Amino acid sequence: MSEQYSPERRTALVLTGTGADGAYHAGVLRALNEAGIKVDLVCGRGIGAVSAMFTSVDGASRLWEEKGLWRGRPLDDLYRWRWPVRLLFVVAAALVGLLASPLLFLAATVIIYPIGLILGMAGLESGAAVMQRYVALVSTAFNPAALPTWLPRLVTLVVVSGLLILALGSYLAWRRAPLRRRSRGSLAWAVLGAPLESTRAAQYFGDGLWDLLRGGTSLKTPAAGDLSRRYAELLTENLGQPGFSELLLTVHDLDARRDLVFGLVREPFRRTLFPPPGAAGPRRAEAFDLAGLARDHLIDVVRAALGVAGLTDASLMRFGADTYWRGEAHRLIDRPPALSRLLEEAAAAGAEQVILVSAAPAAPGPHELARPRVDPLGRLSEHASSMEAAAARDAVRHVQHRFRSLYEIRPVYNPIGPLDLGGAYDDRSDRHMSLSELMERGYEDAYRDFIEPVVAVSGENLNQEA
Repeated sequence: MSEQYSPERRTALVLTGTGADGAYHAGVLRALNEAGIKVDLVCGRGIGAVSAMFTSVDGASRLWEEKGLWRGRPLDDLYRWRWPVRLLFVVAAALVGLLASPLLFLAATVIIYPIGLILGMAGLESGAAVMQRYVALVSTAFNPAALPTWLPRLVTLVVVSGLLILALGSYLAWRRAPLRRRSRGSLAWAVLGAPLESTRAAQYFGDGLWDLLRGGTSLKTPAAGDLSRRYAELLTENLGQPGFSELLLTVHDLDARRDLVFGLVREPFRRTLFPPPGAAGPRRAEAFDLAGLARDHLIDVVRAALGVAGLTDASLMRFGADTYWRGEAHRLIDRPPALSRLLEEAAAAGAEQVILVSAAPAAPGPHELARPRVDPLGRLSEHASSMEAAAARDAVRHVQHRFRSLYEIRPVYNPIGPLDLGGAYDDRSDRHMSLSELMERGYEDAYRDFIEPVVAVSGENLNQEA
């Protein structure tokens, strides 16, 4: 059983999720900020890495305010189909239209004939004229020199265009890839293997971080390494000050086949989590200090955390020559089950009580089945949401014994999937639900699950004991 919450204990806030789940984080962070909840360590994976990054430097308000990152503009283009895939959709639609064009002429008869008949019954000569013109149009269209000749040519042209798009997209993907290793498989899979792109999301949140760091200046967003160093310097100089918290992030290394941990924590936990360069042991391969040799890689970590395994390309990060990996370039991506690893690292960083925030609702019971979605992004969102829920459940079950208390803030019901960045239709209420409403739901859940039943009750008990 969890012990009573105490503001005197070292507290970790763990934010986990993908894509649109960040709007839920923003609402929860707003509620915790209003309630004056003190957090010593902020941990994040997936979009939670972005939320943790802003929270750690007293910038969480940039997520929920009126013109903040989750309110300021439409976000449905943060994860979008790659341009070759979008063009292939257009080609497929054009091909279907061409092949269906002869049937459309015949189907129009069902509309034109009744109109002509009604006009004729009304005694109007225009009814016969309409029928005659339509018959003449069909005769012209099916003339041997018209559709029978041009339709095969147009179909061939569209098919060839689709093949050229595949070839060009594959070549450009190979040409622009910073990773110059020999790859396996057909070049066409360079396009089809990762249908979504996360570059817009990385650019958007990177610009938002720079807006926070630059203050009132109008300087252009610097390079990723420079922005990472400025963030690390700001957090290092202010660590321990009100509003600033220690930071832990995790991503998965596809090449090393292990989860990597990046963080900036105070002593003595820094020595426990991040061994010095000359030390021996496996942690040198997977734990990196953002205040030390890894200070240039924060933006690389965020880019990787914003990726979706199997749907976007992995982000490439080149380690320093003086690190364990000796200048190698590795492919990094998010992994939902890495939440367990993040909680373990929080325990190693001295956290005694944890507040876990996830937008994935708990597993449903009997008679709660929902209609499956048929749109491509909807299906992908369902899979991502299911994996998030399972990862949260497993992490709590296997790691909660490491803490005195572990509190969860999760919605009872959430129709917005991780990739529904434009909102989603809610079957239960028969309406469209926006990210702003998801943010408000996070605000309400924070009070329902944690502030009122835990913090308020703990405060009353402490006052009575005093």
